[in-house]
Amino acid sequence: MMQHRMLSKEEEVAAGGEENEVRREDQEKINRFSRLHQRETVFEALLKGKQKDKEDLEEVTTELELADEDELVPYKIGDTFFQLPLSEAQQLLATSTEDVEGEVTKLEDSLGELREELQELKVALYARFGRGINLEA
Repeated sequence: MMQHRMLSKEEEVAAGGEENEVRREDQEKINRFSRLHQRETVFEALLKGKQKDKEDLEEVTTELELADEDELVPYKIGDTFFQLPLSEAQQLLATSTEDVEGEVTKLEDSLGELREELQELKVALYARFGRGINLEA
């Protein structure tokens, strides 16, 4: 009875011979994958920050709905707080919320495109190298 054993990575490479040799185009794909993966990490962090900003703005908007119409409210512009009429503060807040929502949408779109390209590269590289390459982070 013949026993089966798993091949080591070195044996897999040797069995493939030239088939597993890294060509220039393969190396370019690997480098591109690496750069995109690093950008994905940066975009994810930026997106998380913008989503937090959006939540904070929505929370402040809700709190201002409870404020008195005649009340002046503190509104931070840059490093300085200004006392503004409620309606003006709400208007500025709405504009800030729209801006952040736009930034979130752009980041989500960019991240989606980036992930599509990463998936295409992953498919191509796994098709070429099989288990001889690990693209999971």
